[in-house]
Amino acid sequence: MTTEQVTAFLLFAFVAAVTPGPSNIMLTAAGAQAGVRRGLPCLLGVATGMGLMMFLVPLGLGSLVLEHPLQLKVLNWGGAAVLLWLSWKIATSESRIEAAAGRDPVGYVGAAVFQWVNPKSWLVSASAAGTFLSGGAGSPIVQAASLGALFVLATLPSGFVWLAFGATVQHVLHSRRRLRIFNIVMGALLALSIALIVR
Repeated sequence: MTTEQVTAFLLFAFVAAVTPGPSNIMLTAAGAQAGVRRGLPCLLGVATGMGLMMFLVPLGLGSLVLEHPLQLKVLNWGGAAVLLWLSWKIATSESRIEAAAGRDPVGYVGAAVFQWVNPKSWLVSASAAGTFLSGGAGSPIVQAASLGALFVLATLPSGFVWLAFGATVQHVLHSRRRLRIFNIVMGALLALSIALIVR
């Protein structure tokens, strides 16, 4: 990739990763429940899970799934089920105190696997493959690996913004009641994102 292509892709990746979506709601809730330090595994899971997806989708995995309606429907309904479970987990979490007592936010593996049922991740990966892959830019594996690595680099700072925002909200919400309301709102917003999947 040329310097111009790398710059363009990093800008695309940063904007795609920093805009609101299910992963960012999850990161905000993780920051509010456990603070920045204990929310870092969630951030790393989002970044590396999305980076792996950004590597595999341009290699053809995306076309295999998107060309078969039954597989796509299973992915959609499976994603909806995971989002509902995660929404419930966020909405029923009572406070940072509770998280410190043993109820951790979504961890590394959960956040990484979540990218595969996140509709925004599929849209971003598919559009990146269509826009940034080039026939004359080298082997598909090298191009896909570059896209994946660059996306991880762009996701870490943009996701950190959401994680830190959640941690800041935790400090602003001094009462259990206010934090409970915040968690319910975060869970409800995540549940509403199901409308993007099941149509």
